[in-house]
Amino acid sequence: MSSERPVNPRFNEDVHFNLVSGPPRYRNHTDKPVRYFAVVDKENGAVLGYVWAGDEDDAAAWEPRQAGGPRAANEGGFWIRRLRNAKERGLLPSQALAELLADPEPAGKGRSLPGSLTDAPNAAAVEALAHGE
Repeated sequence: MSSERPVNPRFNEDVHFNLVSGPPRYRNHTDKPVRYFAVVDKENGAVLGYVWAGDEDDAAAWEPRQAGGPRAANEGGFWIRRLRNAKERGLLPSQALAELLADPEPAGKGRSLPGSLTDAPNAAAVEALAHGE
């Protein structure tokens, strides 16, 4: 009696991966100019992160503030879903940004900070802001 176990023949078959697309999304990086606004905690007013957008590269994303900890990271899911919803509806990134900024009390733990809309040279500048505070 042999101590070797038989090899399942399925392990010798080629595996085929089919590329499928997911929901429509904005690009999550751009080297072109962007606009962004701060998202603050509804409870204590601390900055949780930033939502930015740039039409030139069809890009928009959430950038959590590093000092915001887990609450800032968790809040990202909410803002990312809202950006994806805007993309599904065919909005330009700048239109999505304006819509998100205009909603004074969205669901979630954070809200847009009125008067915080400003320009940045690119997405990396917003990321540096979020990580350098």
